Amino acid sequence: MSRRPRIAVTTSRQSGWRIFPLVALNLWLAGGRAVRWGAGRPADLGAVDGLIIGGGDDISPDLYGGQIVTSARLDPARDALERGLVEAALACGIPVLGICRGAQMINVALGGTLHQDAYGTYTASDRIWTILPKKRVRVCKGTRLAEVTGTEPMRVNALHSQAVDRLGTDVIVAARDRGGMVQAIERAHDPFALGVQWHPEHLFYARRQRAIFAALVTAARARRYNRGQLAAVDAEMAEPARP
Repeated sequence: MSRRPRIAVTTSRQSGWRIFPLVALNLWLAGGRAVRWGAGRPADLGAVDGLIIGGGDDISPDLYGGQIVTSARLDPARDALERGLVEAALACGIPVLGICRGAQMINVALGGTLHQDAYGTYTASDRIWTILPKKRVRVCKGTRLAEVTGTEPMRVNALHSQAVDRLGTDVIVAARDRGGMVQAIERAHDPFALGVQWHPEHLFYARRQRAIFAALVTAARARRYNRGQLAAVDAEMAEPARP
């Protein structure tokens, strides 16, 4: 049996100890193996097959020319680490999955911006703060996320205050909530890059959420063997996962 793809997972100093095991479990179920990275820890992209930028504190507006809000919790060291990792990973063909803050970081690293007060901008969006799947999102047809999860509306969790504003280079919207707020983004060409605003690691009991991690592991395995990542994901996900 081939070696499991090794996936780096960035975490925060505060919550990484409890979040990393959940992400590692999801990756193991998908056929991968997780290694934890963070500010102050070794981070060698040459030693991994894929990258997950995990959730946590808000991203500093200094990275994209925005205005800070007083309620923001910031981690400049983590910002610098993760932005550099996303840029370098995509430059050398390493697939990336962004979770909540991670989705926002993918967009920022590719030149996009964020809404600092997402719910102040999208007043029709349901303001939910829970790890339980109580928020409804619509997956956009024709996207890779739709290939992975299907297009039926999903119930997801929500623990964010920021959201994607102006899209970065080659970034497209893959899901929105009923108020129009961006809930997922992706790139339409290799290497694989997908960002989801929710936390699928908490929803490991849901087949469609596990499929998100499976897509990353498939892309990581394809990269190891110098194969097309998106083509590999499309082939693996030919039968969309059902709720």
